Amino acid sequence: MIADIFQSKKPWKRITGNGMAFGPQVRAESDSEDAGFSLVSEDLFRRVLTIERKRSERSRQRFVLMLLHVGKVIDTGRGRVILEGITEALSNSARETDLHGWYEDGSVIGVICTEIGRGDLASILSALNSRMRAALQTCLQLEQIESIHITFHVFPDDMEVGKGGRSTDISLYPDLLTKDQASSTYRLIKRAIDVVGSFLALIILSPLFAVIAIAIRLTSKGPILFKQDRVGQYGEPFSFLKFRSMYFQNDARIHRDYVRRLISGKGVTKGDEKNAPVYKLKDDPRITPVGRFLRKTSLDELPQFFNVLRGEMSLVGPRPPIPYEVEVYEIWHRRRFLEAKPGITGLWQVEGRSRTKFDEMVRLDLRYVKTWSPWLDIKILLRTPAAVLKGNGAY
Repeated sequence: MIADIFQSKKPWKRITGNGMAFGPQVRAESDSEDAGFSLVSEDLFRRVLTIERKRSERSRQRFVLMLLHVGKVIDTGRGRVILEGITEALSNSARETDLHGWYEDGSVIGVICTEIGRGDLASILSALNSRMRAALQTCLQLEQIESIHITFHVFPDDMEVGKGGRSTDISLYPDLLTKDQASSTYRLIKRAIDVVGSFLALIILSPLFAVIAIAIRLTSKGPILFKQDRVGQYGEPFSFLKFRSMYFQNDARIHRDYVRRLISGKGVTKGDEKNAPVYKLKDDPRITPVGRFLRKTSLDELPQFFNVLRGEMSLVGPRPPIPYEVEVYEIWHRRRFLEAKPGITGLWQVEGRSRTKFDEMVRLDLRYVKTWSPWLDIKILLRTPAAVLKGNGAY
């Protein structure tokens, strides 16, 4: 498998944006064979990387993004000569199915190595690094090579989430970064709504906070607030706050096993798919009598206004998953926490709540992300009280 990665050394011609597809479909200009090796533009390279990632989400074919951080070495008086040496090294180590271009214009060169197979990843990355270093040695001086930092980013990866785990490798999602930059004004509006809305809610509802805290304290042992590790945007973990609705020191395996079966499609009885709840057990023995009322009315969610103030959540967005849920996610499921900050309420809560199947919930989250606007947030917020009062799908 590793040998296959480097079987071809055919140089690239100059690549244009007009005829560009991706991977082996890349089309070159019809100029002469000595036109030489060229790097595609940052915009084109990032678009191809996004397409390759989305294709991999469906095919599960693994690919590697290799990034050469060359800004330091080419930012000299001999920068053009050094860059020519780097492109020559890339040409010597290229496969026809790889694409090379500017990941960050004038600073970082990217190489998309497609279909690397399911062999030992450490060995494959070591071989890629050795091959690239050897090619650079034929074109550059030692001190120049030492100034080039090479990193590898694998998709799909075995994501480790939760406390102590790592977040999503955002280098593989340039489209998300571009989208955030393009909608910076809307993001500021959304953040302003979050801060003002959560601050006012905490002030207005403070008497209710006191009543709920007293009820929890008088009816069961344990802390008033329940803290749980959740997965935020880009896979960043944070402490999620709720009023405690369960008996203290309960066994989380009940919910963990249930959710894992449900997400993997093994927890629904044939013929009963439409009635299966997503996250919450209908008759969970861990819930206290007061907790059952809090869950039915969604009053247990009120402390999350503190999460919104801290910037970990938004008033509107996808629900933040628990790390053990993410462990059994399909690759495309991850987009629900990658593409938007998690929220207290959202399309899922106002349209289906726990009556919605998991895949349908994810599609509602992705629909929200795709069509998001401040006005959509306001409409969801206005619909939320009615959904809470009806209590449909809440357990």
